[in-house]
Amino acid sequence: MALPELISVEDFFRSPIRSGASISPDGTRIAFLAPWRNRLNVWIEDLDSGAPPRCVTADETRTVLRYLWTDDPRWLLYLQDDGGDENWHVHRVDLDDPAAPAVDLTPFPGTMAVGVEQSAARPGKVTLQLNARDAAELDLHELDIATGELTMLVQNPGGVSAWLYAGDGRLFARTVTADGDIELCRYDAETAGLDPIAKFDGADYVLDVFPFELTPDGSGAWIGANRGTDRTRLARLDLDTGVQTEVDSHPEFDLDIRAQVFPTLPAPLIRHRRTGELLGVRYLGARQVIHALDPHFAEVLAELETLSDGDLAAISSDEEGRRWVVSFTHDRDSGVTWCYDHATGERRLLFRPNPHLDPARMAPMRPVTITARDGLALPSYLTLPVGVEPTGLPLVLIVHGGPWTRDGWGFDKSAQLFANRGYAVLQVNFRGSSGFGKAHMQAGIGELAGAMHNDLIDAVDWAVAQGYADPERVALFGGSYGGYATLVGVTFTPDRFAAAFEYVGISNLASFMRTVPESAKPSLVNNWYRYAGDPADPAQEAELLARSPISRVDRIRTPLMVVQGANDIRVVQAESDNIVDSLRARGVEVDYLVFPDEGHLFVNPENLITMFGAAERFFARHLGGRHDHA
Repeated sequence: MALPELISVEDFFRSPIRSGASISPDGTRIAFLAPWRNRLNVWIEDLDSGAPPRCVTADETRTVLRYLWTDDPRWLLYLQDDGGDENWHVHRVDLDDPAAPAVDLTPFPGTMAVGVEQSAARPGKVTLQLNARDAAELDLHELDIATGELTMLVQNPGGVSAWLYAGDGRLFARTVTADGDIELCRYDAETAGLDPIAKFDGADYVLDVFPFELTPDGSGAWIGANRGTDRTRLARLDLDTGVQTEVDSHPEFDLDIRAQVFPTLPAPLIRHRRTGELLGVRYLGARQVIHALDPHFAEVLAELETLSDGDLAAISSDEEGRRWVVSFTHDRDSGVTWCYDHATGERRLLFRPNPHLDPARMAPMRPVTITARDGLALPSYLTLPVGVEPTGLPLVLIVHGGPWTRDGWGFDKSAQLFANRGYAVLQVNFRGSSGFGKAHMQAGIGELAGAMHNDLIDAVDWAVAQGYADPERVALFGGSYGGYATLVGVTFTPDRFAAAFEYVGISNLASFMRTVPESAKPSLVNNWYRYAGDPADPAQEAELLARSPISRVDRIRTPLMVVQGANDIRVVQAESDNIVDSLRARGVEVDYLVFPDEGHLFVNPENLITMFGAAERFFARHLGGRHDHA
C-alpha cells in the first residue's frame, strides 16, 4: 500500500470556484460567492435564462463572506470589515444598475454593525445594532435599504448585550447581570428603563441564549433552552409572562448552535422565507439530524436528503417554498450545491466548490469516542491517510478554538492536507466544548491547563494504544483557544510532542482578557471569568498566570511555529509577540509569521497557502512526513 498522489497546498486552499449560494425571494436567480481578482465576491445568475453570471461586488482587498437578499429584488446587502478587524460595515448593491458602486450604509470608522435582520412586518427595512456612539454599547437602529436613512430606535441604557424589535414599537433587551445571569427585559420608552420578563442561569450559557428569535406574531421568542435538562432544546418564551414552553427536542443531541460563534454556518432554525414560520430545527451529534415541524417542509426535506449522503448545510427557498437551493456538508466532497423544484421534482446540480479535489482521494473522517482518565466520554473525529496501513503513523492533534465551540463531521481542509501528507489526524471535543450537553461543557470550569489539557493527552494515548500513532511523532496544531492549548502542550507537557504549530493563540490569560474589545467585555463574566478567572482579582490573576504558557516559557523545547494576524482584535498580536520574544531572548529558535492584512480569522487565499505551506514543511522536518514545497 502507498500514499496517494500528493495534492498541493494551493489546490487545498485556493478559493472555491463557487460557494455560498442562495436563491432570490422570487426564485428566478441565485447569488453565490466566486473569485474576482483573487477575492471571493458576490455574483448573480439567472436560473432559467442561460445568461452568464455577473459579479456585483468589487472587493479587491478582502474576501466577502456574508451577504443577504432583501425583500426588494433591486437591492442586495453584504458585510465587510477592514483587514480582519471585525468592524463590520453594511454595504448595499444595486442589482438593477451594474455600473453603480456598492454603498457603505454604515460609514462610521471603528464601528461594528451586528445583528442585521429583516422583518416581514417592516418591508424595505433592516434592523441592526451599532456601537458608533460608544464602543462598549450597542444601540439599535433601523435602516431604510433604498434611501440609506439610518434611524436610532433606542439608545443602549447600559448593560444591554442584544436587542429584539417586534416591528410594532415594542422593544426587548437582553442583559447580563453582575453574576452572569442573562435577563430578558421589556424596554420602557417613557422611562428609558428595562422591566425584567425572564432570567436564565448564566452558568448554562457561556455566550448568550441562542437562538433567540421573535415568533412571526411578535408574542414570543424561540430560544435555545436547557433549564432542568442537560441538552439544549427549542422552547417558546412568552414575551408577556416569561413562561417557557417546549417546542421541540432531540433525546440525545443539542441544538446545533455553532452559528452563534461562526455566522457563516447554518442557523439552527429553518424558517419560511416569507412568513417567518418555523419549518425545521437542526440538531448535531456525531452527525446532523433535522426535525421537520411543517408538513410541507417534511415532504421537501425527504427529497433534499436524497441528493447527497452528506448533511444538509445552507438551505434557502423562494417565497412560495417551491424552489430550493441547498448545499451539503460532507467529509470528502463538501459544499456540493443543488437546485430542487418541489412542484416538478426537477433536481439540478449547480456546482461543486472544489471540482479539482477528487473525493476518492480524500480521507474519510470517522467519529470515535475516547474515554478520559476520569471516565468522561470525549466525542472525537479520526482522519487516517488513504492507501496506507494505519499503524505507527505520525499524528497531528488538531485542537479547536473557543473553547466553547466544537469540532464536527465535514470537510476539514487542514485535516485533509495533513492526511494527504501521511499523518493520522485526531480532533477531540475535550471538556469545555459546547454542543454535548451542559455537564460536558461545565466540566471545563477551572480546568484550563488542567483536565482540559489532560483530555488531549488521553486522546493521544488512545491513538497510540489503538496502534494508529507513533508516540515519538505527535504534533499539536491549533488556533485561538487551540493555539493556547498548543502552547500549554509544549510548556506543561514538553516531552509529549515532537512539534507544535499555533496561530492567534493566547499566551497570557490575564492580558488576553484585558485586551478583548470593549463590546465583548460584559460577556466575559459568563465564560472566561467563570471558566478561568477574573484578572481584576489578584488571587485569580495569579492563578491565571500560573495557567498561562508565558509563565512556563523556559520549559519549551519542542520545535514551535507561531502565526498571527496583525489586525486581530480578539487575541491581539502582543500575545504572540510576547511568547516569541521570550523564546528568542533565551536563544531558542522559533518560527514566526505575521500577516499584516488578517485578523483573528484568516480568509485571503494567498495567506492560507503561505501558512499551510509553512505548516507542511514544518511538520515534514519534525515528523518525517511529506511536503511539496521547497
